[in-house]
This record gives sequence, C-alpha cells and structure tokens, in this order.
Amino acid sequence: MSSQPQSYPLFAEANQTLLKDVLKNLSIGYSLDAADVYQQLSAAIDRERLIEINNRYYQKQLDLWLRMLSRKPGESSEPIAQPDKHDRRFQSAEWNELPYFDYLKQYYLLNSQWLTELVESAKLDCQVKKKLRFLTRQYIDAMSPANFPATNPEVLKLAADTGGESINKGLRNFLEDLQKGHISMTDESAFEVGGNLATTRGAVVFENDLIQLIQYSPLAEKVGEYPLVIVPPCINKYYVLDMRPENSFVRYALEQGNNVFIISWRNIPAALDHLTWNDYLEQGVIQAIKVCLAITKTKKLNMLGFCVGGTLLACALAALRAKRRNPAASLTLLATMLDFADTGEISVYVDSSYVQKIEAEIGNGGLVPGRDLALTFASLRANELVWYYVVNNYLKGRTPFAFDLLFWNCDSANLPGPMYVYYVRSMYLENNLKKPGKLTMCGVPIDLEKINLPSYIVAAKEDHIVPWKSAYASVPLLKGNIEFVLTASGHIAGIVNPTANSKRSYWSGPAIGDDPEQWLGSAQFSQGSWWPHWANWLKRKSGKQVPAPAKLGSEKYPVIEVAPGRYVKENCEMPESRRHA
Repeated sequence: MSSQPQSYPLFAEANQTLLKDVLKNLSIGYSLDAADVYQQLSAAIDRERLIEINNRYYQKQLDLWLRMLSRKPGESSEPIAQPDKHDRRFQSAEWNELPYFDYLKQYYLLNSQWLTELVESAKLDCQVKKKLRFLTRQYIDAMSPANFPATNPEVLKLAADTGGESINKGLRNFLEDLQKGHISMTDESAFEVGGNLATTRGAVVFENDLIQLIQYSPLAEKVGEYPLVIVPPCINKYYVLDMRPENSFVRYALEQGNNVFIISWRNIPAALDHLTWNDYLEQGVIQAIKVCLAITKTKKLNMLGFCVGGTLLACALAALRAKRRNPAASLTLLATMLDFADTGEISVYVDSSYVQKIEAEIGNGGLVPGRDLALTFASLRANELVWYYVVNNYLKGRTPFAFDLLFWNCDSANLPGPMYVYYVRSMYLENNLKKPGKLTMCGVPIDLEKINLPSYIVAAKEDHIVPWKSAYASVPLLKGNIEFVLTASGHIAGIVNPTANSKRSYWSGPAIGDDPEQWLGSAQFSQGSWWPHWANWLKRKSGKQVPAPAKLGSEKYPVIEVAPGRYVKENCEMPESRRHA
C-alpha cells in the first residue's frame, strides 16, 4: 500500500450515502437539518483522517468477508468485531456458531463502529455534535440484524420449533399494543393499582381539580412532630414511591415513625389543558402544604420532592420564602435538577425552534400526552427500553415478565400545554431557575438561595434523565447544611431502593464546594440501601416524638375516600384537536 492515504470510493460513497440517509430520516422532529449537518460533518473531518478511517474499515470488512467465505459450520473463527459484554442482543449460540449470522452480526458491528468514529472525529459545535451522536446511535440501534425476523437466528429457530405459533402470537401482541398505544414492557395483566400496587393504608383528605392529597395510616405508635410531605413527579403516577409492600418508600417512611402525606397529581383531562406552572405551585404544592399544616396543627413540615416534583417543591418554597413564610423544617430532593446547564441527552430534543413550535401549538391550551413523554425518555435507552421488547414481544411472540416498575413506567400522565411550555423554556432551554430574581412565580421573584434549610440531596450514578453531576449542581444554589448521597443505579432503581436488597450501594457525605468529583473523592462508600441513612438524618429534623394520629384528616378536612383514590386510576385520552404530537 502506498505511504500516501488512499480512499476506496465504493466503500466510502456507500457509507457516506448511508450516513446521509441516517440524518435525513432521523432529523424529522428533532429540529436538525440533515443536509446542513452532513455538509458540516464532511467539512469537519480532516481529509487524511477521513481517508484513514475509510481505509481501515474497508480492510476490516474485506477480512470479514474472506473469513466468512472460507469458514464451515461449526468452525470457530477469531472475531473481527465483538459486541459489548453487556449487549444482550447477540448472546445466543446461533449468532456465533452459524457463519452467515456471525457475519451479519460482525458486519453490523463494524458499520456501527465506523459511523460512531466518523461522528467522533468531526470537529463540530458541541450541541450539533451531541445531536448527531444521539441520532446516529438511534439509527445504529434500529438497524441491528436482531430487530428483523429474516436476520435473527433466534427468531427463525423459535418459529420452526413452534410450527409458526411464535409468529402468530407476535402478531397478536403487536395488534394489542397498537390498540393500547404503547409497547408492553411487562405483563400488565399482573398488576392493579389499589389491588397489588399502591396498597399502603391511607385516605384522601383533600382534593381539587389538580391534586388529591393522601394521608397514610401510621405504622408506629409515636411519630415525629413534623410530618413528611412528599411531592412526586407529575409526569407519571405517584405510586412509584408506593409500589408493593416490600419496595414501598412510603411504607418504609411510615415504619420509621413518620406521619406521611403524598400528592397524587391529576392525569390532566382536556378540560384542564389551560393549567400553568403557577397553578401547579398554588393549587398543588402550596395547597398541600396548607392542608397538612392545618390537619397536623404543626408549624413545620419535612418536605420531599422527586424529579420534577423536586423542582416544583423548590420553586414553591422559594415563592413562600419571598412572602416571608417558611413552613419547611427540612428539604429532601431525589433525582432533581435545579440547575439545567447539563440535562444529559434529553437536550437533543430541546432547542429554540422546538420551543417556539410548541409555544405556538399548545402555549395557550392543549395537552402533552404522557405516552409521548414516556417514549421520549425510552428513546434515551432504545436498545433496552424499545428494541428489546420489539424483538421479545413481536418477533418471538413472548409475553414480557411481570415487573412492577415497568408497569408504572407505562402508566403515564398527560400534562397541560402551558405548564409544559413554561417548564421547557424557562428551565431546559434558558436555565433561568438558577438566576436569582429572573423568574416570577406566584407573583414574586424566585431566589433559590433564600431556601435556607438542612437539605438531603440524592442522585443516581447511572441516571440518564437527571445526570448526577447536574443534581449536585443544586448544592451552590441552596443555603444551609447539605448532605449529598449518590446511589449506584439509575433514575428509578436508584430511588426505589429497598433495604432488603443487599446488592445496593451508595456514597454519602456533606456537600462542600462546587466540584462533584472532588466530593466523590472524599465521600464515604456504604453497602446497602440509602434509605436507613436518610431515615436517621430525617429523624433529627422531625422535632419531638408525639403520639401517632388516631384518625386521618380533621374536622375541616375529613376523609373523602380510601387510598389510593380516584385520580391515580384515571386514564385520560384526548381529542386529536387538543393533542400535541
């Protein structure tokens, strides 16, 4: 070979055409101009570097083809391309022992590596490259030979072994999911909210159009003087924190001697599509605080928020503080962002053109379907949360395992357009919440630094929705002593962290300074769930021990119905004219 770099036009042209198609097909709805980005990519890679990459992968493809031609069934061959050890798609023997399918697998992996290396070699604007990286991965995941019946040996073998019954069952699964409007990730027939999920005893003691407030029956003779009020995310149903008895965070908090209340957010129907961010604060969080104070006749509450529920809670407390009210004794934030400088891969969906589009469509009224939001989050981990179930349910005709957290994940809730638009623009796009006085809520300027409370912040190391370092970025925005905890799991599993699971682990320590890596270097590592660590911290913030309430609610706020209440069971479909797609 000449010492000067050469290109192989057929290989380069074919693959560059492929990349063009990637961008053209996947840019729809992502505010990404395919031709423009491809032009930038071509110009952004050094020519000699581009030729070197193409030459190298051409040689690998040629070697792979020659090995396949000379290989016989049953013979082993040194692989040219290997899947990641955590990749479940190619684990069966057929992918390795049958030459044709081994070739398909390795050919796919080589092209995946080629596309990835091209993107990483491009000198592009950071945000453009982030989008291109994400879209290319979406294409790579979608085009896996495991996703097509004719190129998946497991699917073909199962169809032969079952006389085609697996194909019939897969078609039935597909039609059922088509009617439901989402891919089944679990055996949904195995669960019922109020039956075997959300079963902790309690009652709805207040409701308005937006929320029901649940108070739980105590599980200890004495409780802390200051009740625990939980603000869950409004994108999904509240019972992620009250699944089954063995993994219910609510039940654990009750067992530790807390008087527990939780907000059950409404799955927004079309009639409420005008609700705003301020409505969620005033009719939701602040109203719940008022009711809890009245029922318990205390002056302070321990407050806990999860994900966007934590963002809402921090905004409500800042608004109350601006009005010279300070009802909180402590603040716990679980997987919550207050500083939106780095929102992880979800940022590929949010830019100014997207925000302007949704403002025009639903800024004054309309609904964001929960299922659309769920699919957006699933796309961040498409292999695990989309394509695995496509193959398992439709190509293999299997029923997914019964898994409570995945059932909850599919039980999404609609959001009102004005509230959603405000949240996306003010926080994800412009990151204004961290700027003192920049935002006005409930008629007052918001300054998070006015929240001077002992705080307990929990992040998850593998969180793809709230990156843990972004959760740590809340530290300089809040005043008071802050305990920071990092769990070794993801956005949900890191929070729903029952004590019986000894395989869990976490890091903990006082949050000092702005550098998360420096904090991690000095943090204490512990085996097990973080729940006991939090319970001990909260006990010191709960005031004196008092007798547990003999009854739920009060004369002013009597019991309306038993938990989990009506709102959590509502399934609100909306007319197409009011739907944001």
